Order: sequence, then structure tokens, then C-alpha cells
Amino acid sequence: MSAATLSGRHIVVTRPSGQADSLCEAIEARGGNALRYPVLAIGEPADKRALDGIAARLDGFDLAFFVSPNAVSHALAPLLAQRTWPAGLRVATVGKGSERALAAYGFKDVIAPQGGFDSEAVLALPEFQADAIAGRRVVIFRGDGGRDLLGETLRERGAAVEYVTCYRRYCPAIDPAPLLALAAEGRLDAITLTSSEGVGNLRVMVGDAGWPVLRKVAVFAPHPRIVAHARAAGFEFVLETPPGDDGLIGALESHFRHASVTLRS
Repeated sequence: MSAATLSGRHIVVTRPSGQADSLCEAIEARGGNALRYPVLAIGEPADKRALDGIAARLDGFDLAFFVSPNAVSHALAPLLAQRTWPAGLRVATVGKGSERALAAYGFKDVIAPQGGFDSEAVLALPEFQADAIAGRRVVIFRGDGGRDLLGETLRERGAAVEYVTCYRRYCPAIDPAPLLALAAEGRLDAITLTSSEGVGNLRVMVGDAGWPVLRKVAVFAPHPRIVAHARAAGFEFVLETPPGDDGLIGALESHFRHASVTLRS
């Protein structure tokens, strides 16, 4: 396959700052123009008491779950500044980015699904079945809000679950004019959306004046929930991709290769 499969394409990457590098590099390696436009910003939690207080109680848990790379970095940095990680406390997560983040802190044998990237995939793992999790104490590190499916299901299966908020998400204030100008000229080729919350933020960030032109741009999203949010928001073309950077890149390449063939026909 040509190294320039996305040559000349302008593709928006909406991941938070600090998490967009791998996807942007993959797009640019194929000749594309990766436009960084984060639709989620990550910051310190409004109330840090829960995070500060959990350090002294870590030994009482059997399993620690980190919902994202943000959870890894925002929880482990302050916790490990106070104490060493308990030898018997196993670690679990979801997503390759989170696995890499944990590996950077030296964690091995991380429990994580290899065939899915959501709570449903986690709950299908043997370690999370009722016979394995009943009676266990689980701490879940996450941002403010988020889905409760994992914790609720684990409680139904007999586990004691505690949530710890270690970061907050908010809508950044970024000028959408450059994106809207490209879209108006017909030169904005795709938007990658990797968060349901980010869909709503993007709609707010571009405003009512910019929305009619942006909604015509093709959207690529790696999960049915994000796809549903994007379609509900009013995007005219939304494609569900396989998970991960490779899945997104493959879908972009396939789409634009087919578009080029169609134009030549």
C-alpha cells in the first residue's frame, strides 16, 4: 500500500491535548494533514480529597481499575508520590492507550480485554465474572461523571465498588474559524470523534453559525455509542470504524480510496 494513501486530505483529530500524537503521526505518515482540534480538555478534579484519601487505604482493595490513560496519569502520579503500590493489588484497564500508560509506570500482567474497548468487553473477562469477583473490593479511578455500567454490574455480581474521581473533563475554548473555513471551501475531508461527550462539545464549540457547514463533513468514530451521538447531533455521514488507531486509519484509507475510484469512474 502506498505511503501516501491520505495524501492532501485534511483530517480533524479531536482527542485531548497530549493524547492525539499517535493518530496525528499515523495520518501524516500517509501524506495527510492532521488538524488538532481537541473537543475535551482534562484538568485536576474540583475536589481532590477522595484521591488524596485513597492512598492510605489501597491495601484494602483487591483490584484497581483505570478507565483511561487520563485516569492512569492523574491517579498514579499523586498516589505513587505518597506511597509504593501494594504488592497484592492487581491492576485492570481497557484500551491499548491505557495499557501503554500503565506499562510506563512499570505495571505488568495488567487485566484488559484484547477484543473490545468498552465496559462490556471488560465485564466479559473471566476475572470479572461473579464467581471470580464476588466478595472482592474494587476501586475504579475515573473522571467526573462517566458511565456507571462497570461499577453497577460488579456490585450485582457481589463486589464492593468504590469510585475515585481523579480528573475532570470540560469543554475547551478554541476558535473554530480555521476548521469552518476549510469546510466552507470543501477542503475539510474528515473528522475523527473518539468520545460521545466530545460530540456535544464540538457542536457547542462551532456554534449555530458554523454548524450547517461542519455537519456535512464525514465523521469517523470507533464505537456504536459515539456513532449514535454523532448521528443524533445531525452529522450527515457517520462511519463506524474498528477500534484503535489502526482501525481508524484503515477506515479513512478505505473511504478515500473508494472516493477516488468513484470520482474517476
